[in-house]
Amino acid sequence: MLNKLDAALSFHQNALRVRGQRQELIAANIANADTPNYKARDLDFSAAMKNAMTGVSRNAFNTTKTSEQHLDGIPSTSSSGAAGEPLFRPIIQGSVDGNTVDMDVERNQFADNGIRYEASLTLINAQLKEMLAALQSQ
Repeated sequence: MLNKLDAALSFHQNALRVRGQRQELIAANIANADTPNYKARDLDFSAAMKNAMTGVSRNAFNTTKTSEQHLDGIPSTSSSGAAGEPLFRPIIQGSVDGNTVDMDVERNQFADNGIRYEASLTLINAQLKEMLAALQSQ
C-alpha cells in the first residue's frame, strides 16, 4: 500500500522539487540584476524532470565554487550542461557591464513557475483527498 502511495505521488513530488530549484535560480537572477558580469541562469525543466524520474540526478541544482572566498557548495560533477543542470539563459539584450539579466523575462518566468508550482500542489491535494475518501468509504 505504501509503495503505491509513493508511486502515485512521486511525479508531483519531483515536479515540486524541480520547480523549487528553478524558482531559486530565477530569484538569484533577479537578486543579481545589478551585478556586473552576472550571467542569468535557468533550468531546463523537462530535462531535470526526466533525470529526477529516472533517478539519475537527485540534486539538479548544482553549484561550483569559483573563488576561495565563496561559501562551499555542492560540487558539480559536470560543467558540460548535461540534462537537468542549470544553463545560462540566452542573451536577449546585451548590457555595458556584461550582466545578462532581463528583468521582464525574469519576472515573467518567476510568475509562470510559481503558478505551475501551485498547480502541482493543487493536484497533490486532490489526489490525497481522493485517496482519503476511498479509505474512509471502506
